[in-house]
Amino acid sequence: MPRKNINSFDILLGFSRKYKLPLLVFSDIVLMILSIVFAVFLLQGRNSAFFSWFFYKFWWVIPLSLAFRIGMFRNFGLYHWAWEYMSVREITSFIKAIALSSMFLAVSIIVFGGRDFPFSVLVIEGLLCFSFLAGVRLLIRLWREAHSRIGIKGEGKRILIVGAGDAGEMILREMLKLPKLGYRPIGFVDDNPQHKGLFIHQLPVLGNCNEIPEIVREKSIDEIIIAIPTANYKEIRRIVGYCEESKAKFKIVPGIFELIDGTVHINQIRNVEIEDLLGREPVNLDIRSISSYLSNANVLITGAGGSIGSELCRQVSMYNPAKIIMIGKGENSIFDIELELRNKYPYLLLATYIADVRDIDRIHNIFRKESPDVVFHAAAHKHVSLMERNPDESVLNNIIGTRNIMDQSEEHLVKKFVMISTDKAVNPSSIMGATKRVAEMMVQAKALSGSKTKFVSVRFGNVLGSRGSVVPIFKKQIAGGGPVTVTHPDAKRYFMTIPEAVQLVIQAGAIGSGGEIFILDMGNPVKIVDLAKDLIRLSGLEEGIDIEIKFVGLKPGEKLFEEILTSEEGAQATKYEKIHVAQPAKIEFNELIQKIEILEDLARRGECVKIKEMLKQVVPRYNEAII
Repeated sequence: MPRKNINSFDILLGFSRKYKLPLLVFSDIVLMILSIVFAVFLLQGRNSAFFSWFFYKFWWVIPLSLAFRIGMFRNFGLYHWAWEYMSVREITSFIKAIALSSMFLAVSIIVFGGRDFPFSVLVIEGLLCFSFLAGVRLLIRLWREAHSRIGIKGEGKRILIVGAGDAGEMILREMLKLPKLGYRPIGFVDDNPQHKGLFIHQLPVLGNCNEIPEIVREKSIDEIIIAIPTANYKEIRRIVGYCEESKAKFKIVPGIFELIDGTVHINQIRNVEIEDLLGREPVNLDIRSISSYLSNANVLITGAGGSIGSELCRQVSMYNPAKIIMIGKGENSIFDIELELRNKYPYLLLATYIADVRDIDRIHNIFRKESPDVVFHAAAHKHVSLMERNPDESVLNNIIGTRNIMDQSEEHLVKKFVMISTDKAVNPSSIMGATKRVAEMMVQAKALSGSKTKFVSVRFGNVLGSRGSVVPIFKKQIAGGGPVTVTHPDAKRYFMTIPEAVQLVIQAGAIGSGGEIFILDMGNPVKIVDLAKDLIRLSGLEEGIDIEIKFVGLKPGEKLFEEILTSEEGAQATKYEKIHVAQPAKIEFNELIQKIEILEDLARRGECVKIKEMLKQVVPRYNEAII
């Protein structure tokens, strides 16, 4: 086995990482003492009597200074940052820590009787302390970067970065810091004319995106990284086309929906997915309004282990809630999201419950114990074909389960209740869609009943990558060699990424005053057959040669096209361009409650035929024959 080549930098870096905190503290102590000595020398360097007098009378200032400085550095977290990653943020913190500790030191000197202390020493000492400590850290960063530049000239996978903006620069910087990953960045391409001819960390912007195939051939590029997280799907499609033409491998930095905090790291680079080609429009969130109802709140999420529910948990966690209460029926999915959140947010309070929303006693006990302030109701049966065969379960879960969560929310004085609905609730042709429409009607009726809880619904279409959605099914079929089964050549659906949908759900919850059905702008509907073709192409295969597409016909309850609004609802714009609100329907509250009680009785007795007949009475537009 070949022996690994280890240089002096690697040895020093490994040693410094192993003993990071002791080295930092010891180095700072030495430099702080030197700062005081040099400050006195600079003030009265030629007067040895002053020098002796100062350290004889004010020797106690040195340990006092060390205590204040080190305490303030710990308070600002300066001992948790690596020296080699020194940045403007750390420098600003250094200045604040030194200035505050100098103020405390000056006050302490006066209190302890040092009125004849030459306070000009503190000014000089503070400047020297900052120069010494920040200077040493900066030197180590420069040494690290100089060492990492070997990666530009050495061996490794030759990389072309698409996008010479902030994301591209972050990716390059991480490649230079981590040469052992085997990346050898060659340059950038960018369509911005202002970037042409620029050098970023000594690497040139080689041309525009349409020159990718030519640059790949000339520079022998092995892999292309698309680093434009704010690009929309049309731009990504265009760039992917050039990458495919070049025959080089290509990957992408996640879209803006996945990079909530705006930072980019090399371990986030992934293969281009269908989500990147169907929609990456940025969402403009009103962080202040969202924070006002989520910060320091107990937030309860049903269906917390599902695709939407788990993403709600992730995004709510970033708004500093007091606690997140997660309810789910599947123990594995709840375990997974709990583990993920505990690792990422170790100080966040979490409460997890394995529970069925149909179990009113269990739900009541959870609400009584946890006292939630905000409820996101994402638990629902959603598979159209399965619910056609199990209408009793659809009624009990989607209608009665929703009623249970709503009733407990009102009883326990929840401030906001947000239910996740679906476009299949509009003029429903399926049991699933009809039950979700009834759930919407219940939410509106409850809001109109004078409840102190603000009840709202949020309606949107298919989310890419959710469990049971068409994308994972197509991927499995492609992995198995095909064929890829499509219902109808003209079938279209609205699609949205999970992170984008959840961001808009949270925003809608912030602006809801009660009774609204918020409708998310899903863009233009996408042909399912085009989706299948894109997935085949992204898998490196060719339709008709490697993988066949087979049309199998619409299943019971499925439509050729989905709708977002009923004819009488209309839609009003909100101040958020991707969120609209439907006109509230006229609902007879008492009559609705009576019909729901009948539905519950029929469902518990398994009267599936009568359930469909009753649903037609509750939802006049429900027609199971419509496809």
